[in-house]
Amino acid sequence: MKFISTKGKADSVSFAEAALRGLAPDGGLYMPEHWPKLRDEFWNKINQKTLPDIGYEISRLFVDELDDSALKNVVGQAINFDAPLIELQNGIYILELFHGPTLAFKDFGARFMSRIFSALREKSDQDLVILAATSGDTGSAVAQGFLGVDGIKVCLLYPSGKVSRIQEQQLTTAGQNVTALEVEGTFDDCQRMVKQAFSDSELNRQLMLSSANSINIARLIPQMFYYGYAVDQLPKEKAPIFCVPSGNFGNLTAGLMAQKIGMPAAGFIAATNINDVVPEFLRTGKFHPRPSQRTISNAMDVGNPSNFERIIHIFDGDHQKIKEHLWSASFSDAETKRAVKKVYRKKDYLMDPHTAVGYRAVQQYQMTERSYFGEAQSSPFVILSTAHPAKFGDVIEPVIDEKIDMPTRLEACLDKQKQSIRMSDDYEELKTWLLDTYG
Repeated sequence: MKFISTKGKADSVSFAEAALRGLAPDGGLYMPEHWPKLRDEFWNKINQKTLPDIGYEISRLFVDELDDSALKNVVGQAINFDAPLIELQNGIYILELFHGPTLAFKDFGARFMSRIFSALREKSDQDLVILAATSGDTGSAVAQGFLGVDGIKVCLLYPSGKVSRIQEQQLTTAGQNVTALEVEGTFDDCQRMVKQAFSDSELNRQLMLSSANSINIARLIPQMFYYGYAVDQLPKEKAPIFCVPSGNFGNLTAGLMAQKIGMPAAGFIAATNINDVVPEFLRTGKFHPRPSQRTISNAMDVGNPSNFERIIHIFDGDHQKIKEHLWSASFSDAETKRAVKKVYRKKDYLMDPHTAVGYRAVQQYQMTERSYFGEAQSSPFVILSTAHPAKFGDVIEPVIDEKIDMPTRLEACLDKQKQSIRMSDDYEELKTWLLDTYG
C-alpha cells in the first residue's frame, strides 16, 4: 500500500514514511493511494470478532512493514479496553469511546501510534520528536500513550486558558519524555505552528519530526476500528447513520474511510458547535475558515479543520457527492446544556458536552431531515461519545445540579504539580525552542 498527498505534488510513500513524516513535503495530508476492500464475509460475520480482531484486519490493509504477529501485537497492546454500544432509546445508540487510560477517544489513536512508531523506528539511532497541537484530549492521550517510550520525545502545544482544568492537569503532569508548551493563542494557532514546523526544511534537516495529531494517517487508521466494532454490536437489519461530534474532522474522516473499505453505513452526521464552517460549506459549497470561537465543547473549537481536506479528497472535490454522504448542523452552548440536562433527567444517562452536541444533531435530523439519506429512514443512529463526562465537571455539574463521581484515573492527576512552558503564538519562538531542546 502506498500513500499519496491530498495536494498531489509529492511522491507516493510507504505507510512507515507517511506515519513518521506526518505531513507530506508539499504540505498535504497523506491518504491511501487506493481503497482496498474487506470482503463481504468479514462484515457479515463481524459479530464473531473482538475489537482487536477487527483492528488487526483493518490495519493489515494499510500497514505492510510489520508481519502478522508483530501487527497483532501492536493492536492487542494498544486496544486493550472496550468500546461498548449503549442503547439510549429506541433506535439511538451511544458508542462509548472513553474507556481507555485517559477516558477519551483519543486513546485509540495515541496508543496505536506509540506502539507502531516504536516498532517502525527500531533501527534508528536518532530520537523521534512528536509534535502535537491539542484542544484538550489529544494532549493527555498522547502524553500517556508515548510516556516513557525509548527514543521518542513528545512536545504538546495547547492554548492557554482554553482547555478544562482536568485536561490541563492530564497533559502537563506526565513528565519524563513529555513536555507541554502553553501557547498564548487558540488551538488554530497551535495547529498552524505545528504545520509550519513540518514544512520547515531547515528544522527537518536537524530533527526527526512526526505528528500525533489527526493530520497523521497513523492516527486515523485505529479510529476506523471502533466504527467496525459498532457495526459488530448493532442489530443487523439496517446500516447505521453515524453521528460524530466534530472539530478537526479526523474522527468523521476515519468513519468515511471505514465506509470506503466496505463498512455498512447509511450516512454520516457531522455535529458541530458554533464553529460551523462545515455546515456552512454543505449549505453553500464555499469553505470559509475563520478564527475559532470558545465554547463548552472545547475540543471542537476549530475554525479551520485540517481533515476537511481529506474529506474533499475522498469525494474528488465533488460538493454534491459530499452532501450525499454527509449532513451537518451546529448548536449553541445553551442548546448543548439543555441536551445534557434532558437526557440525564429522562434517561438517567450523563453525556459530556461533545456527546450532547451529537445528541442534538440526531434530534434535529429526525425532526427536519428524516429522508436525507434516501432509504435510510429506519436506520439506527450511532452517536460517538468522545469523552467521559467527569472530564467536564465544571461545565456539567451546574447544569444537572449534582456532583459527578470522579474516576480514580482522573483524580490521581489533580494533586500533581502542573509543568508547562509559556510561549507566544510566533512560530520562530517554537523553532528556536525545538532546536535548543532537541537539536
